[in-house]
Amino acid sequence: MGTKGREIVGMNVDELIEVLNKAFADEWLAYYQYWLGAKLVKGPMKDAVASELLIHATEELAHADLLAARIIQLGGTPLISPADWLSTTHCGYEAPTDAFVKVILEQNIKGEQCAIEVYQSMLKLVKDKDPVTYNMALSILADEVEHEEDLQSLDEDLESLMMR
Repeated sequence: MGTKGREIVGMNVDELIEVLNKAFADEWLAYYQYWLGAKLVKGPMKDAVASELLIHATEELAHADLLAARIIQLGGTPLISPADWLSTTHCGYEAPTDAFVKVILEQNIKGEQCAIEVYQSMLKLVKDKDPVTYNMALSILADEVEHEEDLQSLDEDLESLMMR
Protein backbone atom coordinates (compact mmCIF):
# COMPACT_ATOMS: atom_id res chain seq x y z
CA MET A 1 0.00 0.00 0.00
CA GLY A 2 1.27 3.44 -0.89
CA THR A 3 0.90 5.49 2.28
CA LYS A 4 1.16 8.88 0.57
CA GLY A 5 -0.95 7.67 -2.35
CA ARG A 6 -3.74 6.73 0.05
CA GLU A 7 -3.24 9.90 2.07
CA ILE A 8 -3.84 12.23 -0.89
CA VAL A 9 -7.30 10.79 -1.58
CA GLY A 10 -9.74 13.46 -0.44
CA MET A 11 -12.51 11.11 0.59
CA ASN A 12 -13.08 8.04 2.73
CA VAL A 13 -10.74 5.49 1.15
CA ASP A 14 -12.69 2.49 2.43
CA GLU A 15 -15.85 3.80 0.75
CA LEU A 16 -13.87 4.32 -2.46
CA ILE A 17 -12.56 0.75 -2.29
CA GLU A 18 -16.15 -0.47 -1.94
CA VAL A 19 -17.16 1.48 -5.09
CA LEU A 20 -14.14 0.12 -6.95
CA ASN A 21 -14.95 -3.44 -5.89
CA LYS A 22 -18.50 -3.09 -7.23
CA ALA A 23 -17.07 -1.98 -10.57
CA PHE A 24 -14.56 -4.85 -10.37
CA ALA A 25 -17.47 -7.29 -9.99
CA ASP A 26 -19.23 -5.65 -12.95
CA GLU A 27 -16.16 -6.05 -15.15
CA TRP A 28 -15.67 -9.74 -14.35
CA LEU A 29 -19.34 -10.46 -15.00
CA ALA A 30 -19.24 -8.44 -18.23
CA TYR A 31 -16.15 -10.37 -19.31
CA TYR A 32 -17.93 -13.68 -18.73
CA GLN A 33 -21.16 -12.53 -20.37
CA TYR A 34 -19.28 -11.37 -23.48
CA TRP A 35 -17.06 -14.42 -23.63
CA LEU A 36 -19.93 -16.90 -23.22
CA GLY A 37 -22.20 -14.94 -25.56
CA ALA A 38 -19.50 -15.12 -28.24
CA LYS A 39 -19.39 -18.91 -27.89
CA LEU A 40 -23.17 -19.41 -27.96
CA VAL A 41 -24.46 -16.75 -30.37
CA LYS A 42 -26.60 -17.99 -33.28
CA GLY A 43 -28.28 -16.37 -36.23
CA PRO A 44 -27.45 -13.89 -38.96
CA MET A 45 -24.14 -12.04 -38.56
CA LYS A 46 -23.15 -14.39 -35.74
CA ASP A 47 -19.49 -14.43 -36.77
CA ALA A 48 -19.23 -10.63 -36.77
CA VAL A 49 -21.02 -10.40 -33.43
CA ALA A 50 -18.94 -13.19 -31.86
CA SER A 51 -15.75 -11.49 -32.99
CA GLU A 52 -16.80 -8.15 -31.49
CA LEU A 53 -17.90 -9.80 -28.24
CA LEU A 54 -14.51 -11.47 -27.85
CA ILE A 55 -12.74 -8.13 -28.36
CA HIS A 56 -14.99 -6.55 -25.74
CA ALA A 57 -14.44 -9.46 -23.35
CA THR A 58 -10.69 -8.86 -23.51
CA GLU A 59 -11.19 -5.16 -22.80
CA GLU A 60 -13.52 -5.85 -19.85
CA LEU A 61 -10.89 -8.15 -18.38
CA ALA A 62 -8.32 -5.36 -18.77
CA HIS A 63 -10.71 -3.03 -16.89
CA ALA A 64 -10.93 -5.58 -14.06
CA ASP A 65 -7.13 -5.60 -13.95
CA LEU A 66 -6.98 -1.79 -13.67
CA LEU A 67 -9.56 -1.80 -10.91
CA ALA A 68 -7.77 -4.56 -8.99
CA ALA A 69 -4.50 -2.66 -9.17
CA ARG A 70 -6.14 0.53 -7.89
CA ILE A 71 -7.89 -1.31 -5.05
CA ILE A 72 -4.56 -2.80 -3.99
CA GLN A 73 -2.81 0.61 -4.28
CA LEU A 74 -5.38 1.96 -1.85
CA GLY A 75 -4.72 -0.84 0.64
CA GLY A 76 -7.80 -2.88 -0.18
CA THR A 77 -8.37 -6.36 -1.50
CA PRO A 78 -10.26 -7.04 -4.72
CA LEU A 79 -13.24 -9.35 -4.29
CA ILE A 80 -11.70 -12.78 -4.08
CA SER A 81 -14.74 -14.95 -4.68
CA PRO A 82 -16.87 -15.06 -7.84
CA ALA A 83 -19.88 -15.59 -5.56
CA ASP A 84 -19.24 -12.09 -4.24
CA TRP A 85 -19.43 -10.64 -7.75
CA LEU A 86 -23.14 -11.42 -8.04
CA SER A 87 -23.99 -9.99 -4.64
CA THR A 88 -21.88 -6.86 -5.17
CA THR A 89 -22.45 -5.91 -8.83
CA HIS A 90 -24.11 -2.69 -9.99
CA CYS A 91 -25.09 -4.05 -13.39
CA GLY A 92 -25.84 -7.68 -12.65
CA TYR A 93 -25.42 -10.60 -14.97
CA GLU A 94 -27.87 -11.62 -17.64
CA ALA A 95 -27.24 -15.22 -18.62
CA PRO A 96 -27.37 -15.78 -22.38
CA THR A 97 -30.23 -18.29 -22.16
CA ASP A 98 -31.44 -17.22 -25.62
CA ALA A 99 -28.48 -17.36 -28.01
CA PHE A 100 -30.21 -15.53 -30.86
CA VAL A 101 -27.91 -12.75 -32.05
CA LYS A 102 -30.48 -9.97 -31.49
CA VAL A 103 -31.05 -11.02 -27.87
CA ILE A 104 -27.31 -11.31 -27.18
CA LEU A 105 -26.76 -7.82 -28.60
CA GLU A 106 -29.62 -6.35 -26.56
CA GLN A 107 -28.29 -7.90 -23.34
CA ASN A 108 -24.82 -6.55 -23.91
CA ILE A 109 -26.01 -3.08 -24.98
CA LYS A 110 -27.97 -2.92 -21.72
CA GLY A 111 -24.83 -3.94 -19.82
CA GLU A 112 -22.74 -1.26 -21.52
CA GLN A 113 -25.34 1.39 -20.75
CA CYS A 114 -25.22 0.38 -17.10
CA ALA A 115 -21.40 0.51 -17.15
CA ILE A 116 -21.52 4.01 -18.64
CA GLU A 117 -23.74 5.10 -15.74
CA VAL A 118 -21.43 3.44 -13.20
CA TYR A 119 -18.29 5.18 -14.48
CA GLN A 120 -20.06 8.51 -14.92
CA SER A 121 -21.13 8.26 -11.29
CA MET A 122 -17.61 7.27 -10.24
CA LEU A 123 -16.18 10.29 -12.05
CA LYS A 124 -18.53 12.59 -10.15
CA LEU A 125 -17.65 10.90 -6.86
CA VAL A 126 -13.87 11.23 -7.19
CA LYS A 127 -13.65 14.50 -9.13
CA ASP A 128 -11.24 16.84 -7.34
CA LYS A 129 -10.71 14.14 -4.68
CA ASP A 130 -8.69 11.37 -6.34
CA PRO A 131 -7.01 12.15 -9.66
CA VAL A 132 -5.62 8.63 -10.08
CA THR A 133 -9.03 6.96 -9.84
CA TYR A 134 -10.56 9.77 -11.89
CA ASN A 135 -8.16 9.19 -14.80
CA MET A 136 -8.66 5.43 -14.63
CA ALA A 137 -12.47 5.78 -14.61
CA LEU A 138 -12.32 8.27 -17.49
CA SER A 139 -10.31 5.81 -19.57
CA ILE A 140 -12.67 2.94 -18.81
CA LEU A 141 -15.70 5.14 -19.54
CA ALA A 142 -14.31 5.95 -22.98
CA ASP A 143 -14.05 2.22 -23.70
CA GLU A 144 -17.58 1.56 -22.47
CA VAL A 145 -18.99 4.32 -24.68
CA GLU A 146 -17.15 2.81 -27.64
CA HIS A 147 -18.51 -0.64 -26.78
CA GLU A 148 -22.07 0.64 -26.72
CA GLU A 149 -21.56 2.27 -30.13
CA ASP A 150 -20.00 -0.91 -31.58
CA LEU A 151 -22.87 -3.07 -30.38
CA GLN A 152 -25.57 -0.64 -31.46
CA SER A 153 -23.99 -0.45 -34.92
CA LEU A 154 -24.07 -4.23 -35.21
CA ASP A 155 -27.68 -4.21 -34.03
CA GLU A 156 -28.58 -1.61 -36.67
CA ASP A 157 -26.86 -3.68 -39.36
CA LEU A 158 -28.76 -6.75 -38.19
CA GLU A 159 -32.05 -4.84 -38.30
CA SER A 160 -31.34 -3.75 -41.88
CA LEU A 161 -30.46 -7.28 -42.89
CA MET A 162 -33.59 -8.72 -41.32
CA MET A 163 -35.84 -6.13 -43.01
CA ARG A 164 -34.72 -7.17 -46.51
